[in-house]
Amino acid sequence: MDAKTIANGILRAVFILVAIVIAGYFLLKIQSVLAYLAIAAVIALLGRPIVLFLRRKLKFPNTVAVVVTMLFMLGIFIGILALFIPLISEQSKNLSLLSIDQLKQNINTLYLQMVDYFGITTANVNQMLEDSKLEKSFVEGLDLNFIPNFLNSFLNVLSNFSIGLFSVLFISFFFLKDSKLFQNGLLTFVPDNKESNMVKSVEKINNLLSRYFGGILLQLFILFIIYTATLLIVGVENAIVIAFLCALFNIIPYVGPIIGGVLMITLTMTSYLGADFSSVILPKATYVFIGLCIGQLIDNFFSQPFIFSNSVKSHPLEIFLVIIIAGLLFGVVGMVIAVPGYTALKVILKEFLAENDIVKKLTKNL
Repeated sequence: MDAKTIANGILRAVFILVAIVIAGYFLLKIQSVLAYLAIAAVIALLGRPIVLFLRRKLKFPNTVAVVVTMLFMLGIFIGILALFIPLISEQSKNLSLLSIDQLKQNINTLYLQMVDYFGITTANVNQMLEDSKLEKSFVEGLDLNFIPNFLNSFLNVLSNFSIGLFSVLFISFFFLKDSKLFQNGLLTFVPDNKESNMVKSVEKINNLLSRYFGGILLQLFILFIIYTATLLIVGVENAIVIAFLCALFNIIPYVGPIIGGVLMITLTMTSYLGADFSSVILPKATYVFIGLCIGQLIDNFFSQPFIFSNSVKSHPLEIFLVIIIAGLLFGVVGMVIAVPGYTALKVILKEFLAENDIVKKLTKNL
């Protein structure tokens, strides 16, 4: 091997590394666009069965079917937001009529009842607060400039949400209108002799993920019914809204149910603020906790195995490991996209590396 060959190899390696870095930087800069594309793709997968039904059964023209589907899904989204209006309105009314002194008294009473019930002295709690230096940190960190900063942040979030919503609706419309649009975009980067494999992969991915996201909606609906029944039995106000919000957290695997459970128990306890802790608040919180456990048992042992085995054709243990690894690598976002991403990867590997022994074992159920 002569010096020229070595130099060319080094230059080629450097060029590949630079290209990878530039590509990574580019993807980082357009991450919001990638997020819009991903959300639009999910909406298109969910709306695809509706469009096909309108076209095949009711003989709607393609564009009309897409418009009706988009309006239907947008109506569902607006309806979900409308569920929270009574809760926000009621809480705003309560705050406007709230006696601060009474609130302090209720919180102090609840605190004393909890300390007494669990056998903890107030001296111990005060000592823990002093040791943690939370109060000092709060006072030192208090800055009245947070008000304009908060308003600026709120306006930025509102602006970004508006842009994001319009972008997602626009992209979703064309994904639904032209089901081959995404596929044709991928074929641009695929060699001609591999186009048929990519077409098969995209079709299978569409079918599997449509069933997967439909299964997720069924999973959330089952939890919503269980949570609603629990809160109604306990007598918590705005039970439907709270149950829907807590069920929605289950989109985040493993972490979401914990967040939703803590939120539900907290809202239950605050609903009875001022009542006796041992005879009212604690029993009702316990009943809600039991309802949460029942919901999670049904979800973990019936709903999830059914969804994973019948939609993405993967073993629950396999999915568990994939979600944990994705969470460690990419955080909460990784946990959410782990199953769809892993399913798509398996389909592509089966089409392009079907003779590989490892791929055969991983994709034998596809």
